[in-house]
Amino acid sequence: MDRSRIPGFYKESVEKRLAILHERGILSDEQLASLKANHQTLEIDAADRMVENVIGIFGLPLGLGLNFIINEEPYIVPLVVEEPSIIAALSSAAKVISSGGGFQAEMDDSLLMGQIQVVDVGHPARARQTLLQNRQQILNLANSLHPNMVARGGGAKDLEITIHPSSSMRGDMLVVHLLVDTCDAMGANLVNTMCEGVAHLIEELTKGKVFLRILSNLTDRSMVKAKATIPLDALKDNGYSGEEVRNGIILANEFAAIDPYRAATHNKGIMNGVDAVALATGNDWRAIEAAAHAYAGRGHSYTCLTNWHQDKDGNLVGSIHLPLKVGIVGGNLRSNPAVSLGLDILNVKSAKELAQVMAAVGLAQNFSALKALSTEGIQRGHMGLHARSVAMSAGARPEHFDTVVNQLIDSGEVKMWKAKEIITSIEDGQPKNNGKQTSNTTREKHCGYGKVIVLGEHAVVYGSHAIAAPISLSIETQVHARKKGVHLSIPRWGFEQELHIENQHDNSLTSSMAMMLDKLELVGQGMDIEVWPDVPRAMGLGASAALAVSIVRALSSHFKLDLNDAQVNELAFASDQIVHGQSSGIDNTLATYRNFILFQKGDPPLMQDIKVPKAIPIVIGLTGTEGLTAKMVAKVENQHKRNPHRYDNIFKDIDNLTLQAVKAVENYELEQLGDLMNVCQGMLNALGVSSWELEELIQIARDHGALGAKLTGGGGGGSMVALCPDDADAVVAAMVKAGYQAIQTEIGGSN
Repeated sequence: MDRSRIPGFYKESVEKRLAILHERGILSDEQLASLKANHQTLEIDAADRMVENVIGIFGLPLGLGLNFIINEEPYIVPLVVEEPSIIAALSSAAKVISSGGGFQAEMDDSLLMGQIQVVDVGHPARARQTLLQNRQQILNLANSLHPNMVARGGGAKDLEITIHPSSSMRGDMLVVHLLVDTCDAMGANLVNTMCEGVAHLIEELTKGKVFLRILSNLTDRSMVKAKATIPLDALKDNGYSGEEVRNGIILANEFAAIDPYRAATHNKGIMNGVDAVALATGNDWRAIEAAAHAYAGRGHSYTCLTNWHQDKDGNLVGSIHLPLKVGIVGGNLRSNPAVSLGLDILNVKSAKELAQVMAAVGLAQNFSALKALSTEGIQRGHMGLHARSVAMSAGARPEHFDTVVNQLIDSGEVKMWKAKEIITSIEDGQPKNNGKQTSNTTREKHCGYGKVIVLGEHAVVYGSHAIAAPISLSIETQVHARKKGVHLSIPRWGFEQELHIENQHDNSLTSSMAMMLDKLELVGQGMDIEVWPDVPRAMGLGASAALAVSIVRALSSHFKLDLNDAQVNELAFASDQIVHGQSSGIDNTLATYRNFILFQKGDPPLMQDIKVPKAIPIVIGLTGTEGLTAKMVAKVENQHKRNPHRYDNIFKDIDNLTLQAVKAVENYELEQLGDLMNVCQGMLNALGVSSWELEELIQIARDHGALGAKLTGGGGGGSMVALCPDDADAVVAAMVKAGYQAIQTEIGGSN
């Protein structure tokens, strides 16, 4: 008999459920009596010994997740959770997944890391080498503190040593990682004891001072994987075909993979299940949460913990990969009678087995949530939101985005294949503009455009030339009528606010909006302003200028102001002055005119079109760290004031490089252009506007075939641009592997 399958269990009374479990041998006589008498609840005296200032007991429901088949073994999973529908959804998901053979789970190492922070080290590299040479002595000392753990096959297994650069007076920091196999115990106290015990020896070997010595809750040396394959027939539901449900789940997962706001909710759903098992088995759910979210954010953008895709047979395949360090032995676990009961019902033989169950539960919970969102969510009127997500994933360009969304909805086929078909149809019927200026009469979307600076940033503020090019990313704004007040919404940036134009403004965005409305004599008009940005914020790609241009164009259209490009550009420049403090005018010019230009500030500014024989392939690498242009401009300004002669010479050198680059672009001499970009990056680094993330991305690009690479925009974070005529895919892949985001595009061609 499959102990995990109990048909109709949810329909029975609590008393009848207990009787069924007892009849099946899942509950012993003593456990049945204990549950009937509610003896599994923690006694007040026991609670008083566990924590401080106790005044009572807080209760939560204990339920069972049924239908779980993991590595071909049936499990009844105890769950402590107060949120309705979680247990039912888990049991239903496990039943569906069992039709494809259930879950396969695995876990290799199960190590807990202790960290020992060493400061005041005279020569960190030499100290690191000394520690590695004495590795076995340190491990032996650590293991001598817990001989019983070693006898069970556990104990300290290895050392890792990292040198962290530090700006403090105490020099670079040396951090020793002590990797410990705690067997079936959670092991926090054990690892802390070992770290304390070896601290003196580490001080002696490094000639430094040990400060902190404590375990890490980022348990990425205890990684568990679970996988499930679900046939299409099992996915049919509520009038939806198996293909529709499968494709919806895959699409919803893609959203979470690329958008941290969605990923946070996606992962919270996973932890609904994992935490419920942790509570029922007496494990530290807070540490488990911390590890999972830290692991999800280990790159430069927080992402989801699961992956859903289609296999060659059309089945839906899901997997989860997360850190889980749990235990099934120890006084803390067994001091709570409900924990003993939960572990007995689950019937796991090791901590690794418990972690595998938890991972399967997390995957089941995720499947259940995504399935509901992909089916019931559509029925509840979310067709438009779903269509926007499909259009974005299909690669709809900003200027065509709304057309693709509308045609998707009209077709009734909100699917990836249909979106791509619509995109192809639109693009085949439209001429390419090769990056040339487009008049307002042909712009139906009220867009402002992103940009990259190829050479000349910062120096351009002081009168030097700069080369800038538009990119395919844009910001679109729509203005709708409203009786009273001004409401500004930018969902992708997490901004939504009622603007009070007459009041003092607490940020540059609202100050800029107030200025625009005042200049356009629209103060007092009611309006809803909705913004859809594709340009990443504060990444050096001209987002603030693109936002200003798109808003001004939308206001002009809605209120029939008939502004020309020069007027739009003037207002966008004034906005950029508010946002950045001192602006060269290059961002707003590119956002407005969308031409590949040689720019020099002035009244009027020089905007000389650069003739590009054909498109130049580039890769844009995003650091994930905000590059605040105003801060970097102010930094360079202060340095210039302290030593104007030195910095004027740097600006002149950058100007010379830029003018040479114009000829290289026009002659399509990409090797020459790449060399000039590399030299320019060295000068920008000398100005102090680079960062370690930028330098890492630049080195990655050069190592993988880029002819040239440099930061673009204000620096201090933000983005870099790499010239990649040969193998842009390899550069993108290397950046993504290193934890960054990358955009492959062209300049000088069609955007």
